[in-house]
Amino acid sequence: MNPILPLLRGASLRKPLKLSRAVSRAFISTTPASVAGFLDFKPQEPVPDVKIDGFVRSVRAQKRCHFVALGDGSSLESLQAVVPADQTEGLTVGAAVRLHGSWIPSRGRGQSHELQVEQTTILGPSDSKTFPIQKKYQTPEYLRNLPHLRPRIPFNSTILRFRSEIIASLTRFFGSRDFIQTHTPILTSSDCEGAGEVFHVSDGKKSKTHKPFFRRPVYATVSAQLHLEALAQALGNVWTLSPTFRAERSDTPRHLSEFYMLEAEISFTDSLDSVMNLVEDMLRHVSADLVGSRVRGELMVRAGERAEDLTPAELVSQRWDGFMQKAWPRITYTEAIELLKLSQTPFDHPPIWGRDLQTEHEKYIAMKVGSGITPVFVTNYPRDIKAFYMKANTGVCDASTPGATVECFDLLVPDFCEIAGGSMREHRLENLLESMGAHGMAPKRTEDGASKPSKASENNLDWYLDLRRWGCPPHGGFGLGFDRLICYLSGIQTIHDTSAFPRWYGRCDC
Repeated sequence: MNPILPLLRGASLRKPLKLSRAVSRAFISTTPASVAGFLDFKPQEPVPDVKIDGFVRSVRAQKRCHFVALGDGSSLESLQAVVPADQTEGLTVGAAVRLHGSWIPSRGRGQSHELQVEQTTILGPSDSKTFPIQKKYQTPEYLRNLPHLRPRIPFNSTILRFRSEIIASLTRFFGSRDFIQTHTPILTSSDCEGAGEVFHVSDGKKSKTHKPFFRRPVYATVSAQLHLEALAQALGNVWTLSPTFRAERSDTPRHLSEFYMLEAEISFTDSLDSVMNLVEDMLRHVSADLVGSRVRGELMVRAGERAEDLTPAELVSQRWDGFMQKAWPRITYTEAIELLKLSQTPFDHPPIWGRDLQTEHEKYIAMKVGSGITPVFVTNYPRDIKAFYMKANTGVCDASTPGATVECFDLLVPDFCEIAGGSMREHRLENLLESMGAHGMAPKRTEDGASKPSKASENNLDWYLDLRRWGCPPHGGFGLGFDRLICYLSGIQTIHDTSAFPRWYGRCDC
């Protein structure tokens, strides 16, 4: 209980209340410091001499007073402040203000308490006539043109708080498993995927006499995996959450040019199941950890015209429930192809063994195998359509498998398709060299038998091969699209609205 409340009971609000220095300090230490804190603070008696900082969301003017909706990013809901008419100068939409007054039970509808303001201080004025963010509904398309102001929209700030809480939950999860968090480089001389969809980095100077900044081609990283493998040989189990970049010319709701990847490597494991178990446990932990949180409750709010921009709350809640299911189905790629062939669905792309699964295929599998609720692991894809570093299946995974496969998986979720992928890494040098050759990345051999990367590939992987020469244990790992996870669990329809400053094909506005 607030230590000053006993002193307030019975006190007349018409007379100034004098508090001792000790009580004042206790009061300061227990008074909420945010709008969210005040909304949860519901004393039975008025609490005088409180202060709150925030931004004016709206103003409703009456003759004797103005009703001000105040926000500070800590809550989707606004705090109502009742401001005397003589204290309203400068209280315009968008203004940064400090309000002093008493926190009292409200007589009006819509809130249990309100701030009876006695003094206002304008800390940052705002011209409401030119301020682009208004109380009225504004479409996501319009707001994407204002990435520097868009986070001030209450729901958008809620999304950013959701990102923060998921990161905190992930940190707790990996800490409980003794994983070491690491920071991998943004600039790299290695193209992990080998697909060529990379941003090339240079100092921008072009002349015949100009010396390149780096001694070899450098790219913005597409994945932290290769560097994580190096760190895993020093630290054991490791993880990172870092920005990655793809120069993919796709303007779809599922693609960003700059996005965050959650990646982890497990050292000393020879089981793909152990990697899938880690992914499953991680997502189950995050869901169970945050299902009762304030921010999750706010994400379920569907009010006004904004509701049309979001997935229905019932479906989003079902996604959370699916993550918390105890067992997630696991099928092989070959089984998935057979399932697709047996379906009566007229696919635009016929399911053929040896070709990658299309979005329509993944949606069908998630609905049929996971009943539209539970995520589904699809394992053991054909070798030729997967990356060079994946470990080949040495045993017979399926008697009907018509070709070579690798120990890997994609995690499919209902409605949204793939959000994560992982594999066992090829830890044997000769096998890795053979796989690189099969993928057109064969390094050249020197006279002493050592390997040398092909100049034609312009992909520096000699250091990656070195990892296999000196003490490389069996290991595996995964990568999860963090922005896609936010999209899936929040109900946002496009990944462009999950980050503060999104970059995608054709757009980098600030």
